[in-house]
Amino acid sequence: MYAKKIASIDAPFPITCFCFSQSVGNSMINQKAPLEDGRSPKEKPQYSELSYLVSRQCLQREDFNQLSQYERLKPTALDSIGTSVRNVKCLATIKGFFPILQWLPKYSIKNDLLSDMTAGLTVAVLQIPQGMAYGILAGVAANVGLYMAFFHCLVYAVFGTSRHISMGTFAVTSLMTAKIVVTYSSAAPTLAMNGTDDIVSALTPTDSVMYTPIQVATAVSFVAGMFYFIMSAARLGMLSSLLSEPLVSGFTTAAAVHVMVSQLKDLLGVSIPRYKGAFKVLLSVRDIIEQAPNSNLTAVYTSLIVILFMIFMNEYIKPWLSTKCRFPVPAELMAVVGGTLASYLIGLGPNFDVGLVGLIPTGLPAPQFPPLALIKAVAVDSIAVTIVGYSIVMSMGMIFAQKDNYEVRPNQELVALGFTNIVGSMFSCIPTACSLSRSLIQHQTGGKTQIAAVFSSMIMLVVLLWVGPYFESLPRCVLAGIIVVALKGMLIQVYHIKKFHREGSLELFVWCVTFLSVVIIDIDIGLLIGVVVSLLALYVKGWKTYYSLLGTVPDTAIYVDIGSHQRAEELPHIKIFKYTGSINFANKSNFKKALYKETKVHQRANVSLVPRYNGETTGLQSTKTVIIDLSSVPHVDTAACKMLTEVKNNLEKLNITLLLSTPADCVYDALLHAESIGEGGFHIFPTIHDAVVYAQGNESAV
Repeated sequence: MYAKKIASIDAPFPITCFCFSQSVGNSMINQKAPLEDGRSPKEKPQYSELSYLVSRQCLQREDFNQLSQYERLKPTALDSIGTSVRNVKCLATIKGFFPILQWLPKYSIKNDLLSDMTAGLTVAVLQIPQGMAYGILAGVAANVGLYMAFFHCLVYAVFGTSRHISMGTFAVTSLMTAKIVVTYSSAAPTLAMNGTDDIVSALTPTDSVMYTPIQVATAVSFVAGMFYFIMSAARLGMLSSLLSEPLVSGFTTAAAVHVMVSQLKDLLGVSIPRYKGAFKVLLSVRDIIEQAPNSNLTAVYTSLIVILFMIFMNEYIKPWLSTKCRFPVPAELMAVVGGTLASYLIGLGPNFDVGLVGLIPTGLPAPQFPPLALIKAVAVDSIAVTIVGYSIVMSMGMIFAQKDNYEVRPNQELVALGFTNIVGSMFSCIPTACSLSRSLIQHQTGGKTQIAAVFSSMIMLVVLLWVGPYFESLPRCVLAGIIVVALKGMLIQVYHIKKFHREGSLELFVWCVTFLSVVIIDIDIGLLIGVVVSLLALYVKGWKTYYSLLGTVPDTAIYVDIGSHQRAEELPHIKIFKYTGSINFANKSNFKKALYKETKVHQRANVSLVPRYNGETTGLQSTKTVIIDLSSVPHVDTAACKMLTEVKNNLEKLNITLLLSTPADCVYDALLHAESIGEGGFHIFPTIHDAVVYAQGNESAV
């Protein structure tokens, strides 16, 4: 046994205790010998051979602070600014702002290039149909989604820190953008050369200026980019952590319902009004049911063929081929190419009145700044798009970072999204996010760095310059069928209800409220309601506190909950109360009630000091000291200090001493501050055992 003598200062009572650690190996106890209480050795922890003896004087917190030379540091604002300036390293700062400068010099052509090329080609194949489909979903032309696949991927490769997420179109942000486009644009985009165009209930701006859908969409993208920069400057990178798992699951599931309803008109080949505001899903479903008898049967049959083809490929062919080769089957591209060829050869548009994608211009768009007046108008509506886009990007980025053991920096992601959206807004792009399916494919096909996104962008450039017009005959019902099948991953999240029900009623409540609010009311309002409910649930969880009485296991000087540890025993004449959670003005009354209830310390006859509980007076005469363990209390405010002073004074009138033990430094500073304003006067100890020894010594002295 190893002994260690701790330097001590003058204090009245010595402390001696044995310390040991649990171990499953070499035991000092003979494993074959029975224990003193008759139980087998397997029922008790075994102790390692290395033990040590601590022998020192009993210390109050003030004595310990002198011994440790504790100093409360309160730097001024100028000191903080000066420290920040001195810590700035120009080269490291530049590399941090442009992460590509960190990983590109270390790029291994031999080990990474082939994998990145394969991943980039695969993602580009998916980008073509998804970009066109989600461009139409956003209420703009199909080629806008292709622009995003080029510009957004390139910009994010320079500023982003995630190696695997695929930037560009995403169903939820496209749908949220469509809502804003419908609200502020003067007319729907011309998406079909013939067939069924959307009937848009447009909002005429008060200044009589008519805005096109693409102008509104680019204005939303620009505002979202500015919001990202503001959030980065305010160091709000961890804001996405406020979006709990039940909230995100309920929101994305409900958003998938919105997307599906928006595609039903194309699947059936009917025209319905595009609503804005609350209850638009319910109103759209009503109109679709009314228009169902007027469905275009050719569009319906085409939609069914595409949906059945995609289900067969996703459920059977893709899983089977994934065991044979790393390159996935481009089922979406096959559906797009097949649908385009069939439409061109049969003449689905002119002969059968099926809605087509329409004109897809070649080349890249000329840079154009969004209208300034429109930027101001869409500012509030863009907040929800900003939050959702960042949450999706961070969620997917963290998943891949944990799998491949690298770092994704939240604040730098805000910078990357800011540049991506602002640059995109100048080249006819809508707000960006990462695609769940494309990101998974990029990771599964062996993508190692953002070079995969660069290859994907180069392939998209070829499509934009030469291939785009070949898809003008593509039926819109084909894209709608691809979107509907792709929503499976989000729609099956409804089964998360079972998981959240097992986790707790609050998680289930957050999921249900968010889902119903988004579906019944609207996406942005539903998201706001979900965030509020999620924060309230978090507050309720924080409001719930844990408290217990502590006792000591014989011959250990270790203090544990007597309700959970059967061998733990209360010390004579001493009550040790442990409280977990902050103590503040909101819960100080609950703390006091819990303290009085657990310690069973009550008023003496005819002395109205402390509330009586159920008429019990057990332990009144025997209790001499109450010790409050503050080790799990992260914060106390002035109101809490006043409450503790009141408790101390009440107990003193009952000849009971109040001792405080194990406060964190911030809690200790708050208690000292209370003394400076006339409260406090507490006896504070660095450990529970110091307080116990002090109480026992005082009792012996009396």
